[in-house]
Amino acid sequence: MPESKAEPKPESTPEPRVRVPAGPVVRIDQLVGRGDPDRPAVTVGAVTLTYRALAQQVAAAAHGLHALGVRRGDRVVVYAEKRPETVVSLLAVAAAGAVFVPVNPLYRQGQLSYVLRDCAPRAVVTTAERSRTVLAAFEQDAAVPVVLIGGSSPTATESENGLVPWAELVGGADAADAPSDPVPGADEVIDQDVAAIMYTSGSTGGPKGVVLSHRNLLAGAASVAAYLGNTPDDVVLGILPLSFDAGLSQLTTALNAGAHVVLADYLRPKDVVGLCARHGVTGLTGVPPLWLQLVEQDWPAEATERLRYFANTGGRMPRATLARLRRIFPAARPYLMYGLTEAFRSTYLDPAEVDRRPDSIGKAIPNAEVLVVRPDGTPCAPGEHGELVHRGALVGLGYWNDPVRTAERFRPLPRPDSGTGPETAVWSGDTVYRDADGFLYFVGRVDEMIKTSGYRVSPTEIEEAAYATGLASEAVALGVEDARLGQRVVLYVAMREVGTAPDALTRALAGTLPSYMLPQRVHVLDALPRSVNGKFDRVQLRAAVSNDDPSPTSVGRAWALREE
Repeated sequence: MPESKAEPKPESTPEPRVRVPAGPVVRIDQLVGRGDPDRPAVTVGAVTLTYRALAQQVAAAAHGLHALGVRRGDRVVVYAEKRPETVVSLLAVAAAGAVFVPVNPLYRQGQLSYVLRDCAPRAVVTTAERSRTVLAAFEQDAAVPVVLIGGSSPTATESENGLVPWAELVGGADAADAPSDPVPGADEVIDQDVAAIMYTSGSTGGPKGVVLSHRNLLAGAASVAAYLGNTPDDVVLGILPLSFDAGLSQLTTALNAGAHVVLADYLRPKDVVGLCARHGVTGLTGVPPLWLQLVEQDWPAEATERLRYFANTGGRMPRATLARLRRIFPAARPYLMYGLTEAFRSTYLDPAEVDRRPDSIGKAIPNAEVLVVRPDGTPCAPGEHGELVHRGALVGLGYWNDPVRTAERFRPLPRPDSGTGPETAVWSGDTVYRDADGFLYFVGRVDEMIKTSGYRVSPTEIEEAAYATGLASEAVALGVEDARLGQRVVLYVAMREVGTAPDALTRALAGTLPSYMLPQRVHVLDALPRSVNGKFDRVQLRAAVSNDDPSPTSVGRAWALREE
């Protein structure tokens, strides 16, 4: 039997000493009140927290943060792998009226230093194993308390460095005696206040801290749960990083529905199969590099029989991969999604349209509008390429400490205003077009479009052609400066069969692509590099080409999956 089914209620269950607001949910932590207190809320490894236990621990940790000096609007960095305490920390920061900053645990000291310097946190939550990295990442003595998950009583030296064991923060291992009153000042928070800063890498410069309000996160959770049809009976497997907007969405969407979320990271592909079987997973979301590996696994019936849907985000899923997934999960509905960290989620394709429009990213999610506009802001005609612009409740507040880049991306809506002033929308920087029925199609990033021989070429089209040959298991196309062509096409691939010559792929592509789209060079790697969010790392590959180093030494599966 799947482990995810709720245990029978004990004959006598004490009521939680946590006040669940009877009014509207305005803070992200209040989603915990949506679930049945005795049903599982979060599972990580062998530990499962019911909604009651999660509420108790969040309340205790929120009061602990307040005791450390965290106040409304302060930033708290959470730098830890997926653990029950990690989830509690994120929600507790919100319950304290503060701003959580989830940092990918794969960040090294230099990347962490940038975040700490940029957001100036009032506290940091990390693991005992990562505490040295945190202390080294502070460029000077910041006198910031560092809470240690998994730490024992600190030594005298550790106490001098401001290290606080988790048990001390929550006032007891089970946090059963959490105060029933809210943290002072937390009740003053409204949904327009800042809830989170999500750092996302850009093509140039340092990471951008996308500022999201409680309203953004709550509207996103409600919207995604609505079109996925999430209910308390769902078991959602969260294998994307919580520092990635789509990964955080797995948590918030599940809590919004009162469902059960199973979190895991540092996985081998076959471990995903095992988790689906063990917990009776009903919902699974991934990015294309992950799906490319999962379709190669053996999926027994017990791992697929309860799956109700699978969803893709973070890039276009190759048609061949989608076809294989539909054979593996014949009863599951496929959702092809597109999202912006700046707006959390943006579009999805109704599963009923997948056979007719497999290349489409669909239409706007509920409670959002997506426009396609020319550079002057006027709407594009059907079939005309333009920039995707997102408006609505999910539009973020801007980039932390970066008014210049905020002004570039968060701009007035290109239409007459309502008479109360212009509305701010997110200008995505992504090129799309809309067909006659209103369905959207992704063409490419404005800064990734390849301009060769007088043509504008979408790298996605070349990559899709490489997958269609059946020879490539991974593919990234880039434009490289060329005095004669403007840019020449360079293709990085991992081959499905080891030893396949690049010429074989080039010949196959010549039969399907026009000459100006054909790669001038094909570089074969064992595996293409990933960013910390699991996407193909185009920045690293572009740097390798620019440095005349076709085989970057740091190529590897740096995000979640590792080979045996």
